[in-house]
Amino acid sequence: MPKTIMIVDDEADIRSTVRTILEKAGYSVITATSADDALKKWKAKKSNLILMDIMMPGTPVKEIIPQLKGAKIAFLSVVRTSEAEKEELTKSKNIVDFIQKPFDVNELLKKVKKLVK
Repeated sequence: MPKTIMIVDDEADIRSTVRTILEKAGYSVITATSADDALKKWKAKKSNLILMDIMMPGTPVKEIIPQLKGAKIAFLSVVRTSEAEKEELTKSKNIVDFIQKPFDVNELLKKVKKLVK
């Protein structure tokens, strides 16, 4: 059974591009447009990994993270994240990685493969 990845990003082109990349690599994909949407979809169907944009309109991502119990989350960030910020964000046990946008397709696939093992 293929591993399921949830992509959470408010930008449709990012969701679409990442979905295409992951589906071609054999993953099952769920998309969400906001932190609230991700939480609702997570409750309905758990995924093996969540790729989540740090900055989105609506409920702040930091407020949703504790409610995603058992989720493995890798942040997608267009903004350079300082080591201090990463340290603060990774206090939550379910934050497993940071992926810088724009990303290299092969690097993204390598990280996803490692994180869903």
